[in-house]
Amino acid sequence: MKDISQQDEVILSNAKLILPGEVIDGHVVMRNGKVAEVGTGPASGGVDCDGDWVAPGLVELHTDNLERHMQPRPKVNWPHQAAIVAHDRELAGCGITTVFDAIRVGSIVSDANKRYGKYARSMADEILSMQSKGALRISHRLHLRAETCSETLLEELEEFGPEDRVGIVSLMDHTPGQRQFRDIGKFEDYVCGKHGLSKEGFADYCDFLTGLHDKLGAAHEAGSVAAAARFGAVLASHDDTTADQVAVSAGHGIRMAEFPTTVEAARACHAHNIKVIMGAPNLVRGGSHSGNVAASELADLDLLDILSSDYVPAALLLAAVQLGELWGDMARGIATVTSAPARASGLADRGMLEPGQRADLIRFSMIAGVPAVRGVWVQGDRVA
Repeated sequence: MKDISQQDEVILSNAKLILPGEVIDGHVVMRNGKVAEVGTGPASGGVDCDGDWVAPGLVELHTDNLERHMQPRPKVNWPHQAAIVAHDRELAGCGITTVFDAIRVGSIVSDANKRYGKYARSMADEILSMQSKGALRISHRLHLRAETCSETLLEELEEFGPEDRVGIVSLMDHTPGQRQFRDIGKFEDYVCGKHGLSKEGFADYCDFLTGLHDKLGAAHEAGSVAAAARFGAVLASHDDTTADQVAVSAGHGIRMAEFPTTVEAARACHAHNIKVIMGAPNLVRGGSHSGNVAASELADLDLLDILSSDYVPAALLLAAVQLGELWGDMARGIATVTSAPARASGLADRGMLEPGQRADLIRFSMIAGVPAVRGVWVQGDRVA
C-alpha cells in the first residue's frame, strides 16, 4: 500500500525555479521518481506554489548533527535508532535530501584518562540498517572522518568495505598547534570545555597527542588514502592552513577541502582544482567560532565552492540564500548546496532541476529574510 505522500506524478506550478545558472518562472513535473519536465509558465493541475522558490534538494557532505541526537546532554545517551530517525527527520525538514553522515574512525584506547572509544562500525551498521528497513526519509551515505592522531585508525578502517556506502573519507589531524588549532589557547578552551579535561592535565594531553602523531601519523595518513580507494570514496582534507599542506593533499588525490583556515590555503586549493567547502554557520554568524578565516571573505574572493551545515542543519539553506544575495545570483548561491556538493562527491544523478535527474526537490518561501521550507520531495515522494 502506498503512503499518502506517494504519487505517480507531482506537478509544481507558478514557482521560481532555480536551474543551473538561472532562475525562471515556471513549472516542474516529477514522475516515477525522476524530474520529467521543466518548463516556463504555469501548468494545468498540480500544486500552485504562489511564486515560491523551487530548488533541487540540498546535499550535505559533513554534519555532526547525529551526535547531538545521540547525546542530547553531557553523559546522556539516547537510543541510537531513535536518534537516527530524529536526525533524519530534522534534515528532511531543513530541505536536505542527501546526507553524508560524518562518523569518526580512530580512537584512543590505551590511556584511561584520555580514552575515547570505537563506535564507527556499530554506528554505521545502525544507520545502514535503518535505511534498508525504510525507516529513513532521505538518502544517507557515510563520511568516515579518519583521525590520524589516534591509536586504532587502521584497524577501524579495515572493518569497512565497498558495500558500506562510504562516499567520503576525510583526513583529520587534530595534533595541537596546527590546522584548526594553531592557537593552543583555543584548543585548550575546546578540549577542557567539551571533554571536561582539567587545566592541569592539558599540557600532558598535548604531549600525548604530539607523540601519537610523530609515531603513527604518516602510516595513518597513507592507510586512509588507500582505504578511500578501496571503498571507491572521494578523499577530502580537513582544516588545511598552508599552501604546503594543500600540496600534500593534492598529491594524495584529494578533491575537496573541508574548512580551510586561511586565504592562503583556499587559494592553493583552487590552484590544485580542489573544491573549497566552508561552514554555513560560519557564513551566517559572520565568522569562524575557532577564529579562522571567515566564509564571507572567501566568498568575496571567489574561493568558496560548497557549503556544509556542519553543526546546524537549518544553516545550509539560509547560508546558500545569503550567498545568492551576496553574489547577486541566486542560482549560484543555491548551487553551493546542490549541484556543487553532488558532483564533488561523485553523485551525477541529483543536485539539478533537469529532466532525468532524481526528483529530489524543495519548495521554500522567504519570510523576514529567512527561507521557510514549505515542501520536500525525495524521488518524487513528499517527505516533509
